[in-house]
Amino acid sequence: MSKDTHGDAPGGSLDSFLVTLAKRRPSLIDLGLTRVRNVLERLDRPQERVPPTFHIAGTNGKGSTGAYLRAILSAAGARVHVFTSPHLVRYNERINLAGEEISDDFFLDVLTRVDCAAGDDELTFFETITCAAFLAFAEVAADYLILEVGLGGRLDATNVIAAPLCAVITPIALDHQKFLGDTLSKIASEKAGIFKAHRPGVIGVQEPEAMATLLSCAEDIGATPHAYGMDWTFWPDNGRIAYQDERGLSDLSPPKLFGRHQIANAALAVAATKAAGVQLGDETLSRGIEAAFWPGRFQRLKSGPIIDRLASQGSACEVWLDGGHNPHAAAALAAAVGELEERAPMPLIMVAGMQSNKDATGFFAPFEGLVRDVITISSEHKLALPPEEVAAAARSAGLRATPAVSMEDALDRVVKCVDGPARILIAGSLYLAGDVLRAGNR
Repeated sequence: MSKDTHGDAPGGSLDSFLVTLAKRRPSLIDLGLTRVRNVLERLDRPQERVPPTFHIAGTNGKGSTGAYLRAILSAAGARVHVFTSPHLVRYNERINLAGEEISDDFFLDVLTRVDCAAGDDELTFFETITCAAFLAFAEVAADYLILEVGLGGRLDATNVIAAPLCAVITPIALDHQKFLGDTLSKIASEKAGIFKAHRPGVIGVQEPEAMATLLSCAEDIGATPHAYGMDWTFWPDNGRIAYQDERGLSDLSPPKLFGRHQIANAALAVAATKAAGVQLGDETLSRGIEAAFWPGRFQRLKSGPIIDRLASQGSACEVWLDGGHNPHAAAALAAAVGELEERAPMPLIMVAGMQSNKDATGFFAPFEGLVRDVITISSEHKLALPPEEVAAAARSAGLRATPAVSMEDALDRVVKCVDGPARILIAGSLYLAGDVLRAGNR
């Protein structure tokens, strides 16, 4: 079977196989490396044949930081593989081969080989996709691999890379406490599990408790830390990014992705390239930062069914989409919305859906005083909270909230509750963001 990155499998066979695989392979979260290592051993250890790897863990900003890294390295002419999760629209998004989503044919090929190698092993669904990604990355030539952790770090299926070019830790916050621990220190310790001896560990902006733990873990394992505020720093400077480390000061272009948190993500990507020894000039770094795009992260929607429905009712609302789903992400999102409000004031209406395993009240809290109304809906996912429960959580955070039965109903309610232009923020769940993009909104 062809191993290129183009073309589709006939008859939708990839989709059918994924459905079958999901039934046979547990979809639960079961952290551990034994199953993955056993299967990869039977596949002749493809993880040892992947390109030099940037391994990224953290609570928020992993995908955006990876997007900046990919764009920066690509601006230098490098071929870059990327592994991310979850996907927004298609599973193929998770495995990007040198700039192209993996083709249906090749995805089906590597998944089938992994499934056969696993046999009766209780390999989880995520582990199966991760092993398939390692096969693909080993068999298609590239210069670098950007490997995003699924959950945690120490026991995540991606953590079979013995000697990454660089480990990167994005901001850490409370999330997935059931699996990672109920304090920042415990969670940071799990994330630090991707540090490897004699390899750089680049640490982004952190709370003091998390930073102290990450530095201690790096020392314990013999990794070389490159920590924000100690080894490198950045600041906005007249619409640009000033980045400084021991090598000197760089004057860099700002990202097109909106918000101060995106400046932090871009600076972390720059720090990773420098710590890894990738020699790039400021012009190349700037071109990469400007080119980076990551869908569903404070993305302005300009076309599709949502814009069409609003236009049909005479509404000229701005519409923004973000997949942030925990309190730390909400704080960054609220700050970005606040920046927009300072530039162009208008009423803000939130259309929100959330998952049952998230801190819904904590998510809404940063928006008190910013959001005029919250209209709640449900994403198409088994863990989605009913709109009534999401609305109750928003009210607990001091916001006025009303449930709706669908996105169309929510948009109609928005039009009725505003008089003139307004800003609509669709947020609270990556699954909801995926629903919106899957419907053709761009």
